[in-house]
Amino acid sequence: MTPARFAEITARYESLRIAVLGDFSLDRYLDIDPALEETSLETGLPVHNVTAVRSQPGAAGTILANLVALGVGRLHAIGFCGKDGEGFELQRALRAMKRVHLDGFVETPLRRTFTYTKPLVHEPGAAPRELSRLDLKNWTPTPRGVDHKLIGALRSIAGVVDAIIVMDQVDVPDTGVVTAAVRGAIGEMAREHPRLPILADSRQSLSGWPPVIMKMNHRELGAMLGRDLSDISTVPDAALDLARTNHRAVFITLAEHGMIGADPGRTDAADDDAVVHRAPALPVRGPIDIVGAGDAVSANLCAALAAGAEAGEALELANAAASVVIHQLGTTGAATVEDLRALASMQA
Repeated sequence: MTPARFAEITARYESLRIAVLGDFSLDRYLDIDPALEETSLETGLPVHNVTAVRSQPGAAGTILANLVALGVGRLHAIGFCGKDGEGFELQRALRAMKRVHLDGFVETPLRRTFTYTKPLVHEPGAAPRELSRLDLKNWTPTPRGVDHKLIGALRSIAGVVDAIIVMDQVDVPDTGVVTAAVRGAIGEMAREHPRLPILADSRQSLSGWPPVIMKMNHRELGAMLGRDLSDISTVPDAALDLARTNHRAVFITLAEHGMIGADPGRTDAADDDAVVHRAPALPVRGPIDIVGAGDAVSANLCAALAAGAEAGEALELANAAASVVIHQLGTTGAATVEDLRALASMQA
């Protein structure tokens, strides 16, 4: 990507309006000083003394943080939290984010706030070491009244946003924001607004989802198509097949092998003009922490596409963002436009 094209695309970010629909978690980091470790007199077990507590929005909130870092002009958070202490912390953290609007964010006593609690041991001269994580999740189906409110919020912004990112983070189907009813509403919106970029990522699978822009890893693509894609060379053709079927771009992450993007081409073209774009992984520049890299990819893909980038250009920017984020240790990071500038030029 030339510097001029990079500047042209990223200059449009401040005028964009993007909605993030999905599972917002509270990421709570407990910073532990091992020099202060004690032994419990009652149980004989180690006592990890916490010297600092840091909280920030995670999951869909990480996508939101990346869009904030990119300078996107207006952001809509559509999701829910419980009426609990974690929900209070999550909403406070979301309100502290610039240009984020919470009109579509639902607080309800019928749900628990999705929370990742991450104890981190900080040893001198070493990267933070995470202990066993403590999660708070919902294990029952999301009540219909809650997802109806979310659908209403989604429909209310349909005509005013430039793109939508959907993040399905839960392990048990229909226990989070993206229920079957919400997926149905997403499908309706995709049909009513065919030029609106709607990008989806799901921790479970995107099988059975309506035709939208899909982002996943190659194992998830193989499972969706019923193919063995353990040989990376087989992934491009599989991604193209899915892109042609859905008439939407497909983006596949390949870890140390980088990323590929399958562009289905124009539906009105006389010949098949579908094409695969490849972005090799950028060199590792020190210790890495992959947490949050996938969310940075989703945010950067969607922002670039909303700003008029071609699929291959969006892929380059997302690949650079992933490289930035994996080098941010002990946190779920984000990449700014300035962070991306030098790395994007490496892929030219």
